[in-house]
Amino acid sequence: MRNPWKGVVVGVAAALLAVTGVSSAHAESQTWVNGVDVLDTAGNVMHAHGGGVIKDGGYYYMVGEQRVDGGNRFEAVSMYRSTDLVNWEFRNQILNKHSHPDLDPANIERPKVVYNAQYDHYVMWAHKENGSDYGDAEVAVAVSKTVDGDYTYQGSFRPLGHESRDQTVFVDSDGTGYLISAARSNFDLHIYRLTDDYLGVEELVHQFVGDHREAPAVFQRNGVYFLLTSGSTGWNPNQQKYATTTSFPSGSWSGWQDVGNSTTYDSQTAYVLEVSGSQGTSYMYMGDRWAGATGGTPNESTYVWLPLRFTSDSTIAMNWYKEISIDTATGEVGGVGGEITSLTARHSGKCADVVNASTDDGAELIQYTCNGGLNQSWELQPAGDGYYHLVAQHSGKCMDVDAESTANNAQVIQWACNGQTNQQWKLRDAGNGYVEIVARHSGKCLDVVSASTQNGARLQQYSCWGGSNQQWSL
Repeated sequence: MRNPWKGVVVGVAAALLAVTGVSSAHAESQTWVNGVDVLDTAGNVMHAHGGGVIKDGGYYYMVGEQRVDGGNRFEAVSMYRSTDLVNWEFRNQILNKHSHPDLDPANIERPKVVYNAQYDHYVMWAHKENGSDYGDAEVAVAVSKTVDGDYTYQGSFRPLGHESRDQTVFVDSDGTGYLISAARSNFDLHIYRLTDDYLGVEELVHQFVGDHREAPAVFQRNGVYFLLTSGSTGWNPNQQKYATTTSFPSGSWSGWQDVGNSTTYDSQTAYVLEVSGSQGTSYMYMGDRWAGATGGTPNESTYVWLPLRFTSDSTIAMNWYKEISIDTATGEVGGVGGEITSLTARHSGKCADVVNASTDDGAELIQYTCNGGLNQSWELQPAGDGYYHLVAQHSGKCMDVDAESTANNAQVIQWACNGQTNQQWKLRDAGNGYVEIVARHSGKCLDVVSASTQNGARLQQYSCWGGSNQQWSL
């Protein structure tokens, strides 16, 4: 069975690789660390918050917000470039507070740059405020003949008279440009078609009314369009949601669906980047961990970049990794430090699940119809000597044999990870792509009680005997 992860996992032991069939990382892959300051190639802190990426001439160019040090007002839209998405060279302040009198004072947020092939120019769109309050609710537009040149400010306005706050721009495969922006004090989300030169707004083509969404990002994969957004809670992170359509922009859209955990790993959507190479295409979530949520300034914010996983053509999932590997040559983006997997019982085809997605110590493990939920996703963290901690992604807690029991029928639960041997498991090859999951302290197997095929049947440990209710696929 094909591994559903586009990326490769770095650092998983060779024995596990033999069982799961996951290949080792490409030699040219780079490691990105989440939630820390990023230094450019000159050793300066990179300021590209709320930004986006455009690929041009073999480079990825990233733009983003740079605020006045220690404050909230606009300093510049800074641009960086990279070939590997990890090592970034500063190129230019493509727009700054001295570019036009309207920009000092101002707030310029969520800048995005797109290329217009018909007019052979690069256009930047951003959210603009007056630097004192958020009463303007306008878009700002600037244009340049080169991707990293000085952009000429074209002014700001409310698109067709509507408020516009958090925004992004998207160019469809036919070359049509779109503006997606939050309106009516963030209660609505509008999609506008741009003029042929991308310098103005031509028509309002779709509205999400009353959904209270902001921080939009749009991408398309296999004919399905994804619109990823956050809730509107100021600096504080929240549950990101997405909707899909096969007829962008005004076709029938799905309902909003959750992605990531309840705070999106303490981040907010900025962009989704397509990374294509010799081995395929990955899609990478790019978010900001805003320092304002913890009393810091915007320039102290950091970044959260994570691989998106497609559970179907129209559904996505996103798991947490402290580090990810990026290989722009192969197009592979994946987590570092432990593979994320589901555990599917051979006899029933159902997944190991933390009941009711509980985050409590002692919550029991059951089998349940596989649904891609974080409470059915487990990180394999090496524990030494060929054993692993199995860490639930929704809670960060470990699969545990209750009270360190060595008896048959002892319940399997989740518990805060503590390194004890009743939280360490060996993946023992059972043939045909299945493994037995063996507790280190007892030598007994993870087992579905009474070989039940019902939802809710509890997981326990039991003497290993080769039954299909003790065999699991990863």
